[in-house]
Amino acid sequence: MANCLRLIPLQSQGLVVGIQTARCFHQSAPALAVAMSKFDKSSPLPYEKLRKNLGIIKKRLNRPLTLSEKVLYSHLDDPQGQEIVRGTSYLRLRPDRVAMQDATAQMAMLQFISSGLPKVAVPSTIHCDHLIEAQVGGVEDLKRAKNVNEEVYTFLRSAGSKYGVGFWHPGSGIIHQIILENYAFPGLLMIGTDSHTPNGGGLGGLCIGVGGADAVDVMASIPWELKCPKVIGVKLTGALKGWSSPKDVILKVAGILTVKGGTGAIIEYFGPGVDNISCTGMGTICNMGAEIGATTSVFPFNKRMADYLNATNRGDIAKEAGNFKDLLTPDDGAPYDQVVEIDLSTLEAHVNGPFTPDLAHPISKLGENAKKNGWPLEIKVGLIGSCTNSSYEDMARCASIAREALKHGVKSKIPFNVTPGSEQVRATIERDGIAQTLREFGGTVLANACGPCIGQWDRKDVKKGEKNTIVNSYNRNFTGRNDANPATHAFVTSPELVTALAIKGSLDFDPRTDKIKAADGSDFKLSDPFGDELPVKGFDPGVDTYQSPPADGSKVNVLVDPKSQRLQILQPFDKWDGKDLENMTILIKVKGKCTTDHISAAGPWLKYRGHLDNISNNMFLTATNAENGELNKVKNRQSGEWGPVPDTARAYKAAGIKWVAVGDENYGEGSSREHAALEPRHLGGRAIIVKSFARIHETNLKKQGLLPLTFSNPSDYDKVQPDDKVSLVGLSKLAPGKQVECVLKHSNGQTEKIMLNHSMNEQQIDWFKAGSALNRMKEMAGNK
Repeated sequence: MANCLRLIPLQSQGLVVGIQTARCFHQSAPALAVAMSKFDKSSPLPYEKLRKNLGIIKKRLNRPLTLSEKVLYSHLDDPQGQEIVRGTSYLRLRPDRVAMQDATAQMAMLQFISSGLPKVAVPSTIHCDHLIEAQVGGVEDLKRAKNVNEEVYTFLRSAGSKYGVGFWHPGSGIIHQIILENYAFPGLLMIGTDSHTPNGGGLGGLCIGVGGADAVDVMASIPWELKCPKVIGVKLTGALKGWSSPKDVILKVAGILTVKGGTGAIIEYFGPGVDNISCTGMGTICNMGAEIGATTSVFPFNKRMADYLNATNRGDIAKEAGNFKDLLTPDDGAPYDQVVEIDLSTLEAHVNGPFTPDLAHPISKLGENAKKNGWPLEIKVGLIGSCTNSSYEDMARCASIAREALKHGVKSKIPFNVTPGSEQVRATIERDGIAQTLREFGGTVLANACGPCIGQWDRKDVKKGEKNTIVNSYNRNFTGRNDANPATHAFVTSPELVTALAIKGSLDFDPRTDKIKAADGSDFKLSDPFGDELPVKGFDPGVDTYQSPPADGSKVNVLVDPKSQRLQILQPFDKWDGKDLENMTILIKVKGKCTTDHISAAGPWLKYRGHLDNISNNMFLTATNAENGELNKVKNRQSGEWGPVPDTARAYKAAGIKWVAVGDENYGEGSSREHAALEPRHLGGRAIIVKSFARIHETNLKKQGLLPLTFSNPSDYDKVQPDDKVSLVGLSKLAPGKQVECVLKHSNGQTEKIMLNHSMNEQQIDWFKAGSALNRMKEMAGNK
């Protein structure tokens, strides 16, 4: 690696010590047009091409278009010939860029390495934000993370250098905030290996969460496939006031549409209320659209976006976007598949949870609902920040509340953790005194990383199994999500409400009406929170934490130690043998909610994201077994013994026993982590049969050569007994739209036939036959 990297120590308050190289080759190229970012000088904004493509689409469809349709269809690989039917067609698209966070980038880059390609075909970046555990505070936690994860960071850094991928060092910030600050622009089509990639919709881009195999397609210059989404319009009127914030818009929408109401659809915000929300506030709303299953969410280009682009030194992009506003806003009369209307002027502040992000409570009802349901009223910890709510505006509004409390001699009653979204936000709130105010309030400023939001939290104040309540400004609150404690009742709300609730330390507190006891014994009521949308003095960029790939990375060596416990070179999955899958054993019949957290837990397991065999030991750990109502305890049908799910799967694999898993509604909800598909495939799974799938997970299963099947009649779920043998017959005639016949052989010898549906097209069926999409890619490359 001597020819590729020049080591230069970087320091700022102990936050970043990284590797820096000269800027990548295309930064020195003359700028003939406005570039997509300062890091991608040779990649101009695609507006001219998009407008040309859009002209073709408009002639074909001959109707008004939504903003979502304009951006999506203008990125079609073949705008003239592509079939376009919402909810039916599979679109073949050419995204502008790829973004990967460090936990998912490991598997994505391992798959890219397996492809044998020399360099990525589109601008791509890796962001180190997931592997930093919150323990003490930002400086100490970052230092420890760099030491513990050195092997992984070195792999990602060197892989980025070899294959032309930009690398953001640990401490840079959360991927979605970095994208908003540097890469997102109106009209962008980006895919990211994280479910909250839609955050970029706050800057008018269609930013879509995917698995690593999809990222490999785009980086390999293969048209990326997406089922043509429907479009749900959310019409906003009025303006937010008082304690209501942008977070409350999506908390309200989640309550209306539920965790699967947006599946197969883009959420598009429109109406006069749009202009009354800040750019980062729009990002917050789009970010959490992942919690309702939406493909992505987006806002139309407006002045608030232009202001943010100017504040982040991208005035040239703002000006150029203004010249293409017809491309970046919906047509009058554009048809939506469903419309939800929200009056921001009457929208009440909300708190959602526990255990699911769509259980919505107006703040006026929270205490009453908590008492009625027996949820612990006492709040143990308050946490603000995350990729959803860590903007300068968010931090400034929280500081206004903290400042008023301190003036009355009052601090946070509970531990209060603060996660800045990026090094730029951290440096700016330090300079402007906001961070110090939050510390005086009782806060601990954590590293610029995901931290507790994704389970990277070494929590010490409660024991596992102890019933307790936390409130946070995060996005997702599934069981055990934040601290691996299934008894923790996590509530999601705005950072302002977290701050207010932290003062009282109880869920039955409404800051709009209830008073607080001051240090001198008097009572006071908190004023409405306020804060600057953008820093008056401009952003302080902090430390330069970006490493550009060299112009020629061909001589860079990317090494993986065969004995490593963190990284493992992938071996191809076996091809389908052309025969029916007969007499398969059911590994587990899952009852109720089964998210990707249930299938492949995060938290301490994040360290194995680059080692498929090791991380497979977490498969289905927290999924409820319908047979006994227990977690991680299934019956081995060969030995008759009960044991952990991964161990049982390994026993089946060793014995050559093919197995299936059976699930409930919205199976695979939540994160984009493709490990939830890789692990079942690695341990011998052949099919997943459920009532319905979440979008990203269904695609991930297809990519890895598993059959994702749904009950034609959802009630047939009840016909499946955990000790059944399952046969899928007629697979040689597997075709788009054609049902799959499933024969259940019960333990009493009787058989029962049910029909299963699938959503695979011809290309996806070829993935199944080849054993995986990556196998198919290699087959096609070999045939050229």
